[in-house]
Amino acid sequence: MKAGLSQNVQLKQELKINPRLYQAMDLLYMPLLDLQQHLKQELLNNPFLEMVEPEEEEDENENENETEVAVEGSAEETEKQHSDEIDWEEILLDGFDTGGRKEEHEEREYYEPVTVDSRDLSDHLRDQITLLDLSPRQVVFAEEFIGNIDEDGYLKASLEEIVNGVNDMVKSAADAAERDDTDELPLYTMQEADEMLATIQNLDPPGVGARDLRECLMLQLKEAGLEHSVPYRLVRDCFDELINHRWSEISKRFGISPSDVQKAADEIQKLDPKPGIKYSDLSDNYIIPDLIVDKIDARYHVFLNDANLPRLKLSKTYQEIARDKKKFDGENKEFISNKLNSANWMIQAIEQRRQTMLKVMNYIVDRQRDFFEKGVQFLKPLTLREVAEVINMHESTVSRVTNEKFVQTPRGVLPLKFFFSSGLSTTAGEDVSARGIKAQIQKLVADEDAKHPLTDQAIVNILKQNGVQIARRTVAKYRDQLGVLSARMRKRV
Repeated sequence: MKAGLSQNVQLKQELKINPRLYQAMDLLYMPLLDLQQHLKQELLNNPFLEMVEPEEEEDENENENETEVAVEGSAEETEKQHSDEIDWEEILLDGFDTGGRKEEHEEREYYEPVTVDSRDLSDHLRDQITLLDLSPRQVVFAEEFIGNIDEDGYLKASLEEIVNGVNDMVKSAADAAERDDTDELPLYTMQEADEMLATIQNLDPPGVGARDLRECLMLQLKEAGLEHSVPYRLVRDCFDELINHRWSEISKRFGISPSDVQKAADEIQKLDPKPGIKYSDLSDNYIIPDLIVDKIDARYHVFLNDANLPRLKLSKTYQEIARDKKKFDGENKEFISNKLNSANWMIQAIEQRRQTMLKVMNYIVDRQRDFFEKGVQFLKPLTLREVAEVINMHESTVSRVTNEKFVQTPRGVLPLKFFFSSGLSTTAGEDVSARGIKAQIQKLVADEDAKHPLTDQAIVNILKQNGVQIARRTVAKYRDQLGVLSARMRKRV
């Protein structure tokens, strides 16, 4: 074989998506808050875009004519503009899989959301450490402990690991100190570790710094002054039996009635198994619904919740400037043409987004009317493909529309994905949503006799009486997904 360089010519077909189609896909995908920020950024970047003032919205029909602007020029330029127009029906039907030439002077711009700094559990603990009368050496040790506490509030490293870790830093500092002819720093001991652990575990929230769930519960009971109570003794002396609901064994061991054991267990259940989680994310995660479903005169109506969304129009001032072709040539002329076309595209894309979301939500309301009238037990199975076929759009388009979107309904604020679920057959030949089955299981468990809880097979039998064909293992799976314990674990004495 002879090594060397060679050249060859190859022809191949390649599909390229127009950058504006990427932009349209992004607009469909964006939740309301993200879209607001995106449109504000577009207003800053494109001089041909400006906001519609409130008084102008009353004359919206007249303003629509402003979007149909033709830039004066040669026949070639007019033909170029027409070639840039996109068939929205084709795009939505094909799931944006439409080819187009890539424009050299137009690039996609991404604006990464800026994360606002927030205070977490570590900050909360450090604030308390600063209020204690600790030496600089102890403060360093406390920092090492805090750095090993996870967001749930548990200490994830052993005392030996913490001591070894901080001593490695001490040794490094000692090496540097020797070169400066200063005294060697003393190493931390296990006794200091035990003392610092006690200090950390006395901080707020109660239970922080625990090494396991048992210790976490004991710390909380101790903080509440229940160190000599029955719940404290149960957690300390028979934790395994407690979590497995072995009331009879505990009753015999402590010489108390099973009902008293269960009452103590109920008190323990009120404690927080993850004391630090409340500080894990203090940022405000507001959910603003993209759509609103309201019942008016026995009919459900769908509205877009876009009152605070910037309404865009073409700037008359910049349109007048663009019409004077004598003032521009070369790159300036191309820049103006690109910005004007981009502004037109943005206005059309936003309107298309509005119409697409309304189509999808209107079909969901029609399909799930029983849910709105009667509750989640009557939710019907629904797939993205079914919606796509009915409204004549591609499945991926429907997926983008429903992703991370929320709707305000008479039954609460729900994600659009809530309405999509697989289904099971009934004896009557109808379909019922898996989410509806889960709701029925949850209701059966909530209404059961606590002394004689329903087994999975009993739930299967009840559902069959209601016309739902379901296997016992499916009931067990749904019960686990709902966080419902088995019948033995739910039994009360």
